[in-house]
Amino acid sequence: MLKKLVPLFILVAVASNSVVAFAGDSWSNTNSSSKCGMSMNQTIPAKQDIVGTALNNPNFSTLVTALKAAGLVEALKAPGPYTVFAPTNAAFAKLPAGTLENLLKPENKAQLQEVLKYHVLQGNVASKDIQRGSTEVNTLQGEAVEVERNVLGNITVDDAKVIIPDVATTNGTIHAIDTVLIPE
Repeated sequence: MLKKLVPLFILVAVASNSVVAFAGDSWSNTNSSSKCGMSMNQTIPAKQDIVGTALNNPNFSTLVTALKAAGLVEALKAPGPYTVFAPTNAAFAKLPAGTLENLLKPENKAQLQEVLKYHVLQGNVASKDIQRGSTEVNTLQGEAVEVERNVLGNITVDDAKVIIPDVATTNGTIHAIDTVLIPE
């Protein structure tokens, strides 16, 4: 029974980009493992950095475009660690008409950098690290954001809701949010 389940587990692990390594050959079953195209001793590639993770998720394509326009791609590929409150495409779509297009203009690069750095914290903050209640934390932009966990365990950052917490990367954590944060 276990030998039949292993290939399915591998397919699920591959689909979710999980890090899975099999040591030894104790689960090998050449007939069923060959059906999934993967040896039981093969290691699934390690997760990527913040930028690589965002590049591979279509929900962050607008964020990636903004990072490129702001010249911040290399900064978020650095060792960090960083915590990024990453607006989804839907979050960018909620901005007033013309706002994103205006920020993406080369002459507004400094302003775009300020907005994007307002979404980044130095250090690795997982959702489990956020205590119930409200606290202010400094962003790389220099201003503080208010991070709050309510009694139900939901997390907000200023007015944005964390909709997908704890996307682990090699240089930090991404928390997807539903609203773009704008510094004062």
